[in-house]
Parts: sequence; C-alpha cells; structure tokens
Amino acid sequence: MANGDNHGDKGHGTSGHDHTAGASTNRLAIALGLTSTFLIAELVGAYWFNSLALLSDAAHMFTDAAALAIALVAVKIGQRPADKQRTYGYRRFEILAAAFNAVLLFIVAGYVLYEGVSRFFDPQPVESLGMLAVASLGLVVNLIAMRVLAGGKETSLNMKGAYLEVWADMLGSLGVIAAAIAIWLTGTTWIDPIVAIAIGLWVLPRTWTLLRDTTHILLQGVPRGIELETVRSAMLKVPGVAGVHDLHLWSVAGDDASLTAHLVLQPKAMGEETRIAVAEILEQKFKIHHATLQTETEPCGDAEALHA
Repeated sequence: MANGDNHGDKGHGTSGHDHTAGASTNRLAIALGLTSTFLIAELVGAYWFNSLALLSDAAHMFTDAAALAIALVAVKIGQRPADKQRTYGYRRFEILAAAFNAVLLFIVAGYVLYEGVSRFFDPQPVESLGMLAVASLGLVVNLIAMRVLAGGKETSLNMKGAYLEVWADMLGSLGVIAAAIAIWLTGTTWIDPIVAIAIGLWVLPRTWTLLRDTTHILLQGVPRGIELETVRSAMLKVPGVAGVHDLHLWSVAGDDASLTAHLVLQPKAMGEETRIAVAEILEQKFKIHHATLQTETEPCGDAEALHA
C-alpha cells in the first residue's frame, strides 16, 4: 500500500502578492470606516426622526459593514500561517463571523417587519426632511465607498463582494430618499413603513443565502459548483484506477476545496504514477489544489466500500 499527497499549491510569498494584499486592506479599511460611521449616524437619525425606513436601511447598512469587516479579516487572517493547534489556519473564522452576521440580521429584519406592520394600524409622524438629509448623506457615503473599492474589485473576490454589498446599499438609500420626498410632498406617513418592509424583504433572501452557505461550509459539505459523483467519475476514468472509495470533498472557507480518497489500483498499475495522474485531473478539471490520495492494491474493508 502506498500513500501520497498532491502538493499542487503554488507559493504565495512574493512581494507582488504582499503589495496587493496591503492595497486591499487599505481600501477595505477606508470603506469600513465610512460605512460604520454612517451606520451610527443612520441609527441616530432613525430614532430622532422616527423613520422606520431609515432603521431598515441601517440594518442593510449593517450588512455592508459586516461584509467589509469580514473581508478585511479574511485578508489579514489569510496571511497568518497554520500552526500546531489549527492546521488549516484561521480562515474559518470568516465563516463563523458570516454565520453570526446572518443570524443577527434575521433578528433585525424580523423586528423591522413587525414594526412596519404595526405602524399601519398605529400611524406615527415622520420628519421627512430630516429623513431625506440622512438618506442623502448615506448615498454620498456609499458612492465614496464604491469609488474606493472599485480599484480592487477586478483582482480580489473579497473586494468584489464588498463592492457589490455597498452597491446594493446605494439602491436602498435611493429608496429611502424617494420615500422621504413622497412623504414631504403628500404628507402620507404610511409610505415610510412600506419602504421599510420592502428593504427588509429585500435583505431577508440575501441573509438566508448567507446563512445557508455558511452552514453548508461548517458542516463540511461539498463546495458549491462541484458535483461529487462527477469528481468520482473523472477519477475512475484515469488509467490504472479500478475503484474509488472513502471519497471526501469539503471547503475550509468557501473559496477553496480539499479532497481525500482511497484509490484501488488495477493489476500492474504503478501506484505513484496513477496517484499523480489523478491529482492532475482534480486540479485541472475541478481546481482542487489540495488532494490527499491513498493507493491500494485491493479495497480496504468490504468490497461495498468501493461505492462509499
């Protein structure tokens, strides 16, 4: 029996990479500072001007701040090497933070929806001009943050995700501005809870997707976009492979994939050559750069294990 590991990872310690990571960190930090500062201002404005729409948009702004913070943490933690206690490093902290963010957003969105329905039965006055001023300031902050993040969104998935979060919040700010103008012109205060509920309903599906994806990763599910049986089939087609069992495929942080498997060799097949061929197929076809493959001349355990 022979054991092998595919060392397909490329080195990332070049100065160019460090420069890119540093630039991403600076951009994310600036955008996070802008977003977090305005989040506080929007919460104060929602309370002061009695606007549920502002509160709902603040909840959405919170998703932006959380996404930016998670992206910033991912860049910083991604530079830390694995150690004896955490052999995969610290990247899964990003997933834990994202899951906590999703749970908290469900609570906030639930409150906004409940309060929005309540205001239909108990209308409350809204200071539309103050609401308009805060929402307009939010729009300016979002535009500045988008400008800051635009420079790195083509070279970093983290930056692209952060950019899209801020872009989505810009649309929310436009909705609040439109609601404030409509209330100011018509005096119809029920527009405020309608916009609040609309923003809440817009946030909920994205929040559910975030919670679903983070839970899937924490349960070590097969990475999105990869079919386990397709991977197994590709491995079985490699010359020298008679069977594949104990196949496991998972992700640490959502943008990576790790695989372990036992390969049963055909008679006269060379173990090391076969292992290398399988590893190359996994890397080329599925972008699985870390594969631990154990070769066997006969399957361990029962013959049924070939299909396990």
